Amino acid sequence: MPDDLAAPGGASDTKAPAPGVSAAAARRPRRRDIQGLRAVAILAVVAYHAGLPIPGGYVGVDVFFVISGYLITQLLWDEVAGGGRLSFSRFYARRARRLLPSAVLVIVVTVAVSVAVLGPLEATAVAKDAVACALYVGNYRFAFQATNYLDSQGPVSPLQNYWSLGVEEQFYLLWPALLLGATVLAGNIGVARHARHRAKRLSAPDRSRWAVIGALTVVAVLSFRLCVHLTSTDEPWAFFSLPTRAWELAVGGLLALAAPFSRRLPGWALAAIGWAGLGAVAWSFAAYGPQTPFPGTAALVPVAGAGAALFAGTRHLRAGPAHLLGLRPFQPIGTVSYTWYLWHWPALILAPAIVGHALGLTQNVGVCFLSLVLAAVTTVVLEQPLRRSRWLSTRSVRSLVTGGALSLGAACVAVLVVAEIPPPAGSGHAAAARLVTHPANRRSTTSTTIPSAQATAASLDAQANKVAQDSLNDPDVPANLTPLLADAAADAPVPENDGCFDNFTDTTVHPCLYGDTTSSRTVVLFGDSHALQWFPAIDNIANEEHDALVVAAKATCPPIDITVFSPALGRDYTECNQWRAAELQRMSTLRPAVVILGFSREYGIADDHVVVDGEAWLSGLSEMINTIEQTSGARVVLMGDDPYPQQNTPDCLSRHLTFTPDCDIPKHYPFYNPEGIPQEQTVTATTGAGYVDTDPWFCISNTCTVIMGNMLVYRDDNHITATFANWLTPVVAANMEVATDGAF
Repeated sequence: MPDDLAAPGGASDTKAPAPGVSAAAARRPRRRDIQGLRAVAILAVVAYHAGLPIPGGYVGVDVFFVISGYLITQLLWDEVAGGGRLSFSRFYARRARRLLPSAVLVIVVTVAVSVAVLGPLEATAVAKDAVACALYVGNYRFAFQATNYLDSQGPVSPLQNYWSLGVEEQFYLLWPALLLGATVLAGNIGVARHARHRAKRLSAPDRSRWAVIGALTVVAVLSFRLCVHLTSTDEPWAFFSLPTRAWELAVGGLLALAAPFSRRLPGWALAAIGWAGLGAVAWSFAAYGPQTPFPGTAALVPVAGAGAALFAGTRHLRAGPAHLLGLRPFQPIGTVSYTWYLWHWPALILAPAIVGHALGLTQNVGVCFLSLVLAAVTTVVLEQPLRRSRWLSTRSVRSLVTGGALSLGAACVAVLVVAEIPPPAGSGHAAAARLVTHPANRRSTTSTTIPSAQATAASLDAQANKVAQDSLNDPDVPANLTPLLADAAADAPVPENDGCFDNFTDTTVHPCLYGDTTSSRTVVLFGDSHALQWFPAIDNIANEEHDALVVAAKATCPPIDITVFSPALGRDYTECNQWRAAELQRMSTLRPAVVILGFSREYGIADDHVVVDGEAWLSGLSEMINTIEQTSGARVVLMGDDPYPQQNTPDCLSRHLTFTPDCDIPKHYPFYNPEGIPQEQTVTATTGAGYVDTDPWFCISNTCTVIMGNMLVYRDDNHITATFANWLTPVVAANMEVATDGAF
């Protein structure tokens, strides 16, 4: 993680300060405990990412934030208090020499390796990430991708660790102006420090210190409140953005300004504060985990703990934690902590692609060790020589121009990579799949027409199944594939772009009307994204039958009377319960003719604290169907789900253009739901609802396809393309006719 080295030199140093280091910093004793705290933080982060049993190791990043706030504020305050002025150019020149060379090197190497070992779609995505990271706005790109449910299904970026660098670079951009502004208001700079202040009891430096403390306190309070709010409503933005992380940096800054007050405390009290702080950090490493709502109030523990350890280290007490943290084994690790942080994550993410298989725990630890070696070499060969370069440090403009050129150069390289990678395309050929349809006779189903409707549905199911079988026998991606692999992610149903797919925190009912909007007869499509994926077919049928179609769809919210846990929000998904209740109330007033339920069966796999097709799940499904039937009088039909690919389908196919079987779906759990299908059929039969079995549209005896004729079936790792859903219209219509006894 980026942060300044503690003051070079010691109290008795008589040598000239190192290049770019203020005289006040040079006089301050070296803080070996800060290097030790860095070492503790990076070891926790790396261990967590490697899969070692340190479930809360990710809070090491928060420790780094506190250290950065402490050191940068201390550095800036030395200049303001010592000379009454602040050199922005010198400050940013130091940051450029310290941070940019190593960061740019890792970005360029990561992009190059990604191009060599990943598929073209994944490599392109990494290059786009690199552009954002080189310009230090990667944290907002990652926040948007994580917030956008349908964009968060792809592989983790090997540059995702750069989110924290984005936060800190934005902090560096704003922090000097904040401190300078507060100091000006206190009357310590320029005209404001003239005689009218000299009679006051507080000296000008003291007034400035209290003004800056006040400013940082306001920032910390406002940022923390926003952090707590967004953690419960939009956790990705709480996690990745500067406004929600600024309080952690501000805490470090406040402690830097409060350092002189440590002299007023007895040594035993200061030591106790330090040990309590270090203990709090260690406790959070062990007690927190991936399911902890974070950052929010949970971040208070490691942030306060790191701050307490830093505060206690302002006086070197043999009884305090500074003595432990200052021991020799911690020092080299602290020295390379920044470059190790940069290297370890892309190494862990790209290593499986390099060796061709997933890595185990021992192998992950080995990769982390190799990244430590890379970090040490980078620090010695690149970072330290440039940071100490007298040619760069004697004129700030040289560092600024060099840093800017490096960042822009890395961004340009990434842009060129995006432009030069050709979109993946197969060389095979597949005829456009066609279905032989029969004249529909819906809404007149009787005892004599039911067999005819069932025969039509069976015929169309068989035709779709034959296309699936033929496609499984062809190992080549068709050159005429539609949509193209590069365009697959955008091949989504219309309501997603109309604002009719509710996000995690939305609990309101939206007037999302499709089909024949003038009709007085209504059909409702109700569920999560796996209900919405059938929209193209359902909308076609609604238009054909002159029905109005109401879309009620919400991210990861199954239309089942059960509470699920939301990993995205880090807590029980109460908004889902509220939204379902609102939609049920609307249906009781709307009184639709048919309600079509659809939902993902991946909830248990995603650790949503439910057992899909377990007793509570099936009971909740039964209760939901009964409620809809009793309150609205609608005919209810449940859509079966699609099989789940082993990985992102377009990415997989882009790597296997001539051997698609590597991307096909095994017909067994967790990719397929062999036990759940008959259980759901039993529930619908018991409640009087209909059920549409989608299995023949995807699968043969033991495998399910990801290509149908010349059509791409999946746009990511679980949602079907709008193109495929549209093609299935007659198949869905025939099965709906049977499932609803001609009501739809």
